[in-house]
Amino acid sequence: MSGQGRRGTRQRMLDSAVLLLRERGAAGVTVDAVLAHSGAPRGSVYHHFPGGRNELVLGAVRQAGDYIAAVVSESAAGGDVRQMVDRLVVFWKRALVKTDYRAGCPVAAMALDSRDLVPEAGDVVREIFTSWQASLANTLAANGFAAQRAQRLATLVVSAIEGAIILCRAHRDLGPLDDVLVEIAPLLERRD
Repeated sequence: MSGQGRRGTRQRMLDSAVLLLRERGAAGVTVDAVLAHSGAPRGSVYHHFPGGRNELVLGAVRQAGDYIAAVVSESAAGGDVRQMVDRLVVFWKRALVKTDYRAGCPVAAMALDSRDLVPEAGDVVREIFTSWQASLANTLAANGFAAQRAQRLATLVVSAIEGAIILCRAHRDLGPLDDVLVEIAPLLERRD
């Protein structure tokens, strides 16, 4: 098998693990579920993930974290703080609608049930959330917010959006994300 084929199988497995994590949480990301979803042969797991299920799950949450970090960075690139948060909300609205509200944030899913299932995940999840907050805080600081306030607002934005995603799934409605955007917007316009 060529190197491309091996990367393709590995990537399919990671993509499947991300989707399962988004829909079912860490407990739902089993080797059997990933193999069934990805169509990969059983031997692929230990070939691509010698650490087994935990390595696969950690790889999936890192991939998801990197993807969302890229969305945050791309949204922040324009320098307009309000537009940055608008783009994040639009991203999550699309993701929720596309999956009929079945899939939420894979990093939040991992944060909720990682300690017992994948103990190493706590550090990975913390690292991912910290990077998202730092990116947001840096954008806020570049837009005239004092460093401490930028940090607090970044925490508020991440927390509010993550909470709204959960509420959207529970209610099968995008309203909570709209509410968060309406209430956060004025805070992002005021400078210190």
